[in-house]
Amino acid sequence: MMFSFARIRAIAAVAALVAASAGWAQTAARPASQAKTAASQPAPAKPQASQPGGKVIFSRSSDANGQTTTEAGPAAPQPAIQMASEPAVSDEARQAIRFTVMNLDVRLHPSNNQMAVRALLTVRNDGKTALTRVPLQISSTLNWEQIRVEGRDVSFPVATLNSDTDHTGQLHEAAVPLAQPLQPGATLQLDVTYSGTVSKAAKRLVAVGAPEDQALLSDWDEVTVPFTGLRGFGNVVWYPVASVPVILGDGARVFNEIGRHKQSMTGVRFRLRLTVEFPHGHPPTVALVNGHPVALKVTDLGGLDPEVTGVAAASYASVLGFEAPSIFAAIRKPNAGTNLTAWTVPEDDVTVESWVTEAVAVTPFVQGWLGKSPRAQLTLLDLPDPGDAPFEAGAMLAVPLRVQTQSHLDAMLVHAYAHAWMQSPRAWLSEGVAFFLDTLWMERQKGREQALGMLEADRAALALEEPSSPGESSGQPLPVATAPVYYRTKAAYVFWMLRDLAGDAAIQAALKAYDPAQDVAQDAAQDAASKGGSYLESLLKQGGARRDLSWFFADWVDADKGLPDLTIQSVFPNAAQAGTTLVAVNVSNSGYAAAEVPVSVRTAKATVTERLLVPARSTAVQRLLVMGVPTEAQVNDGTVPETEASVHVTKIDPPPPAPLGIGPVNPTRP
Repeated sequence: MMFSFARIRAIAAVAALVAASAGWAQTAARPASQAKTAASQPAPAKPQASQPGGKVIFSRSSDANGQTTTEAGPAAPQPAIQMASEPAVSDEARQAIRFTVMNLDVRLHPSNNQMAVRALLTVRNDGKTALTRVPLQISSTLNWEQIRVEGRDVSFPVATLNSDTDHTGQLHEAAVPLAQPLQPGATLQLDVTYSGTVSKAAKRLVAVGAPEDQALLSDWDEVTVPFTGLRGFGNVVWYPVASVPVILGDGARVFNEIGRHKQSMTGVRFRLRLTVEFPHGHPPTVALVNGHPVALKVTDLGGLDPEVTGVAAASYASVLGFEAPSIFAAIRKPNAGTNLTAWTVPEDDVTVESWVTEAVAVTPFVQGWLGKSPRAQLTLLDLPDPGDAPFEAGAMLAVPLRVQTQSHLDAMLVHAYAHAWMQSPRAWLSEGVAFFLDTLWMERQKGREQALGMLEADRAALALEEPSSPGESSGQPLPVATAPVYYRTKAAYVFWMLRDLAGDAAIQAALKAYDPAQDVAQDAAQDAASKGGSYLESLLKQGGARRDLSWFFADWVDADKGLPDLTIQSVFPNAAQAGTTLVAVNVSNSGYAAAEVPVSVRTAKATVTERLLVPARSTAVQRLLVMGVPTEAQVNDGTVPETEASVHVTKIDPPPPAPLGIGPVNPTRP
C-alpha cells in the first residue's frame, strides 16, 4: 500500500544563537557583595548590534516516494538588539505589568537541549503611572530575537539581571520601547520570539554554598529526549515574565516573589501549542501542561529518511489559577492505579506497585474529607534521578517512583490526592487543605501531638511575616496571600481552629460541597474587602455549623490582623464544697486578632477543659470547677498560632481550705 503525504518543517536558527551566545549569556559567578542585591551584569565593553536567528534557515519536504528537497531561506533583517550595561526599567514598572493573555507556540528539539518560542501576549498596566517601556524577562540561556508592538518591529535593549527566580541565577530582560505611553489600566499586544537551550544548572544554589551534585537534584529542569521538565517561574523562566530581581539568602524575598508571580497569573487566558521533534523511534509517550495530561499526535517518518526527525504535537487551553505554567514531556510507561496513572521508567516498573497499593490504602481517608471522586485523576511522573526533588502542579506529582518507606509514601499520596480532589484556584484552599490533610493523616497515624508538631515547625516563620498591628501593614489576607507561610501554614491553622468552632462533620460537608466555579462566580460578585472567605463560611453553615463564624472569618481569613498574643495574667483557686475547687483563669490578648482557645485545669487525677473567646486587645476569664486540688492551668494547646509560644502553662498553689458549712469562697471573684 502506498501512502501519499507531504511534510514541511521549519527549524529555528539555534545554531546562530549559539554562535552569538558568547555576548548574550553572561553567567559568571556573582561576587559575594551581590548576595543581597539584585543588579545587572556588566555588558561587553563595546555592545554591538545583534541580529540573532530564529527565522527559517531551511525547509525540508518529502514526497510520496520518500524523496526529500531542502531549500535555504535567508533570515529577514530585523531591528537591532543591543546588550545594555544596566537595566532600562524600574521595579515599579516591573510590578505594574500584568499579563492577561498568553498564546504560546513552543517547539522543542530535545536532541540538542533546544527550544524556540513565539508568544502572542496581551499586557495591562496595573500601575499608577504611564509606562514608556514594557519589561519582558526570560531565562539567561534563552535569547530574544524579535519583538513586535501592535504589529510593528521595534529595537530594544537587553540587560542581564541577577535573579534567582531562574535556575541559572540570571534573566535576560528586554525593555520594549513604546511609541505612546501605556496609561494605567490600558492594554497592549506584543508578538515576541526567542530561543536557546535549557540544561540542568546549579549556579544559583552553588552560589549560596550548596554542593553542585546536590544542587542539580533540586534544579533538574532540562530539555532532553527521555525527559523534558520546564517548571516555570521560580525554576526556569521559559515564558515571558515581568518580575522584581531577587536573590537567595535575602530572607524570603525569592519565595515571596514566586508567590506574587503566581498570584498575578491568576485569570490569565492561556493557550499553548507544543511541538516536540524526536529521533526516529523515540517519541515522548506522555506530556503534561500545567499539570494536565495532553494528547500527543505523533508522526514518525524515520523509516523513509533516518535524518528526518519525528514530531509529536499537542495543544492546551485554560484560564490560569494560582500557578506557574509548566511543560513536561517524557518517555515513560503508564501504570494504572486507584484514581491515578503512574508513568515510570523501566527500572521502576516493579517498585511502582508499592505506590499503587498505598493509593488504595489512603483513598478512603481522602474521600472521607473531600468526597467520593476527584475532580481530576492524579498523574505520577517518574523523575530521572532517584534523588530528584519532587514537584507538584495541580493534579500532577513529579517524583522519583522508587521504593519509599510506607509512611513517607502515604504522606505524599495524601497531599497529592488532596490537590486532585480539591482543584481550587485559590492557593489558601488548594495548598491549605492539602497541608491540613497532611496533619490529619499524621494525627491518625502518630497522634495529635505529632500533628500539632508539624504546624509548630512553621509557626515561628509565620509570626515573623505577620504584621505587629493592622495599622503597620495590611499583611496578607488569605484570599490574596502570596507567601507559603500564609497560604500553607496559616491556612492549615485556620482549618484546625474551625474543627473546634464548627466540628469535623461541618468541615467535611463544606469541602465535599465546594465548587471552584461557584467560588469564582461569587468572588466576582463581591467587593474586594469580603472576597474569598464568605463562600466557605456559607458552606460551613450549610454543612451544619451552628455558631456565628463571622468574627473568625473577619479576623483570620478576609483580613490579616496578625496573630494573637495570649498571656495567663492570673489564676485564682477557691476551695468549694465536697472537695471541689473553683478555678478562675484570667487571660489577656495583646494581639489584634481574636482567638478562641481551650483553657484547662489539671489535678492529680483529672483534667477539665472549657473554651474561651479572648477578644483582640482585651482580657477574658474562664471559671472551671474541678474535683480535688488543682495543680496547673493551661491556655491554648497549639491549635491557635500565636506570636510567641502557643501553649501557656502556670502552676497553681493549693487554695486555702473552705470554712465548714460554707459554700464557695467569693464565688464572684475573678
